[in-house]
Amino acid sequence: MSAPQSFGQKNERRQDATIPFIKASACGNDFLLVDVAHASVDLAALTRRLCDRHRGVGADGVEWLFPDAEADVKARLINADGSEAEISGNGTRCVAAEICSREGKTEVVVRTGAGLKTCRLAGRQGSTFEFEVEMGQPDVGSQLSIETMWVRAVGTKVSTGNPHFVIFVENFQDGWQRQAALIGTQPQFPQGTNVEYVAVRGANEIEIRLFERGVGETESSGTGSCASAVAAIASGRVASPVKVTAPGGTQTVRWENQVYLRGPATLVCRGEFFV
Repeated sequence: MSAPQSFGQKNERRQDATIPFIKASACGNDFLLVDVAHASVDLAALTRRLCDRHRGVGADGVEWLFPDAEADVKARLINADGSEAEISGNGTRCVAAEICSREGKTEVVVRTGAGLKTCRLAGRQGSTFEFEVEMGQPDVGSQLSIETMWVRAVGTKVSTGNPHFVIFVENFQDGWQRQAALIGTQPQFPQGTNVEYVAVRGANEIEIRLFERGVGETESSGTGSCASAVAAIASGRVASPVKVTAPGGTQTVRWENQVYLRGPATLVCRGEFFV
């Protein structure tokens, strides 16, 4: 396949009604990377088509890529349901992996809806890239109790550039997905929220399950890993750095002057979507 065009370059193949994409995955959290120059105006509708796992390519979301004067690229994340998210830690690493692969960079700056994020390459093996990403300062709220006829839960609100509700548990109960879906629709979260269930597994280790706003249950989440680790550190349950294990893989979060997220991102394939 020919080399991808630069971000923002006019699509000379538009008459062919195809959209070139790159699929990438970070610990099972998968994304499509698409130059916005290939897109129609309605990004939400197009994202829903692309992310459909039966009639489209299939992904948790699309990172729409724009040129940017101050960063290597601007990434606008739209979830599988067409809603927009401020940032994905995993998605940001996927974007950085593509730029490293194409341009040979060891440091990539990505503009997200939560600001500029610097991704530093820590290692590479084939199409898998290991990055540490500067995620910025978290905002840790107080405990919040959610009580309705259908759900009762106590958790901590955390912002890592996007909203999270972290619930500590001993073990993961059957049906937690239904509870998480209900929590995300409560009036305490007018913009919705990502929900994490967290079990402490050691002095520097947690295990998590994730229900992401606009997607549902996911294999992993970068910002969710950060929020879970930060809540666990702030409550004295663990100490930094924290090994965060999700069904899709393991990431490391350290909280010093800001939060740093380390984990892999794999470029899976390139292709064309027929519009």
